[in-house]
Amino acid sequence: MLHFVPLRNAVISLSNKHQNLKQWKQIQSIIVTSSLYSFQDAIFLTKLIQCVPFSQTQTSSLRLLLNTIHTPNTRLFNKLITSFSISSHPETSLLCYAKMREKGVEPDKHTFPLLLKIFSKGVIVHGPFFVYAHIFKLGFDLDCFVGNALISAFGCSGFVKSACRVFDESPEKDVVAWTALINGYVKNRLPSEALKCFVEMRSKGAVIDGVTVASILRAAAMIGDDYFGKCVHGFYVAAGRVSLDGSVYCALVDMYFKCGQCEHACKVFDEMPYRDVVAWTVLVAGFVQCNKYRDALRVFQSMLLDNVMPNEFTLTSVLSACAHVGALDQGRSVHHYIECNKVKVNVVLGTALVDMYAKCGCIDEALTVFENLQVKNVHTWTAMINGLAVHGDALGALNVFSRMLEGGIQPNEVTFLGVLGACSHEGFVEEGKRLFELMRHTYHLKPNMEHYGCMVGLLGRAGYLEEANHIIDSMPMKPSPGVLATLLSACVSHKDFQMGKHIGNILVNLQPNHSSGYALLTNLYSMCQNWEAAAQVRKLMKGMQVEKTPGYSWIQVGGSVHEFKAFDHSHSELSGVYLMLENLISQLKLVDLAPWNEGFDLAFNTEVG
Repeated sequence: MLHFVPLRNAVISLSNKHQNLKQWKQIQSIIVTSSLYSFQDAIFLTKLIQCVPFSQTQTSSLRLLLNTIHTPNTRLFNKLITSFSISSHPETSLLCYAKMREKGVEPDKHTFPLLLKIFSKGVIVHGPFFVYAHIFKLGFDLDCFVGNALISAFGCSGFVKSACRVFDESPEKDVVAWTALINGYVKNRLPSEALKCFVEMRSKGAVIDGVTVASILRAAAMIGDDYFGKCVHGFYVAAGRVSLDGSVYCALVDMYFKCGQCEHACKVFDEMPYRDVVAWTVLVAGFVQCNKYRDALRVFQSMLLDNVMPNEFTLTSVLSACAHVGALDQGRSVHHYIECNKVKVNVVLGTALVDMYAKCGCIDEALTVFENLQVKNVHTWTAMINGLAVHGDALGALNVFSRMLEGGIQPNEVTFLGVLGACSHEGFVEEGKRLFELMRHTYHLKPNMEHYGCMVGLLGRAGYLEEANHIIDSMPMKPSPGVLATLLSACVSHKDFQMGKHIGNILVNLQPNHSSGYALLTNLYSMCQNWEAAAQVRKLMKGMQVEKTPGYSWIQVGGSVHEFKAFDHSHSELSGVYLMLENLISQLKLVDLAPWNEGFDLAFNTEVG
């Protein structure tokens, strides 16, 4: 047997280097003619099968290789199924099982839990029903180990009712069974059912371990129930009733962030004895979820200083933070890191790159990344459409939308927001109307407030104020202040005083403590020179003690993001900013006096801070 080892290693090396089908068939010839087919080594066979080039003709190659097994037995096939379940093509486990049955090898109680793992990963969408039929037929349905694997497989595949049925019929409901059911509810976004299940589990006196706690904390996070989460934290974790590991710590950090408790999340993170890439990623993503983007970028730098290599999930969150604050330099650094470290750019990370460049004003770079992506999903296309729309390239946005439909990608609600916004800014009224009808009647998507707001903006900007008002009247929900403000702004632009007065009064009554309605109504009265009415609105605003909401702006200088707030004097470089502003005003006043600038008036207001 020893003389096979060098040949075996050589064959594996060749298989790794040569991945096209013709070369693979040549390698198969070496295997058959050298009697390697009789070598009963699961690791060798698994490595060979993993090297098969995945194409339309892969099945025959895999079957041929599996046929080389000289004396098949259950243990060997179990090892093969295990290897495939954790490989890049876990669905091959099913082919291996089919060949096992074809060769007359009987599965044992270990075979099915190994096989069901691929369903727990969500790889196979049609559910484990045919595996369940085999389990029932061969009499393994009452085995606790197999039953628990079935509950997990059904739950993770989206068949919660089937998971509940297997659970109810299970003769022994241990902690693994309860946890599998709770996890199934969580994965199918049924957090309330998960909490009920946990309460019932406790009432039955079942043992609760760290895996159960991690699952139930995810359920609490989904519904934002920090009280329930704190109770679990205190009773099970702080009291030492469950053993602490990374998954429990990460679930706690995630729960507190999703409940808006950032300080508690950071405290738990600081208590962690060991912080791996998953823990750091949860922290970065948590700050992004809580709109604390600069904190997310700060934490990412700390992660790198701690010599922890980020993965694609970390980088996706960091790019999202960069996009929100316009941190272009840091976004480019992340992109450079991806390229230098050969990080696999999956569709999620690719979409984050497109979105970051688009939101940071680099639409050409966004397009380059977009075009180079091998796989694009609806979110990728939508990010590119929205980026072009925001940059004023309505035709480009509509062109990308057409390519998306031609590629068979189904648009979602956010996609239509992008194309409707593009039409609104460019004044493509008829195209906007067509897309709105396409959304409702072809793709059967229900418009929400933002879609109606886009249509009101589209019609209002173009001067079709009656049609815009009709859209508001025909909405299935009450118009939001934002939609009313959009129509009021259009009334101001097109000097429709009657409609503007009516909409303005509704808006002020709807939001008596918000400044935008008062400001727009004052502008409307001032335009029609009704100074008395304008003064009354200002007086009402003052009497209600309404203050204008200060605006924010960000700028990146030397890799650092600076935030400025109107009427705020706390920035350390404020004196330098004012000095530069005064110099600019002086220069512009000289320009204003130039002979070529007659008739052009420059108005300045130096009270910026």
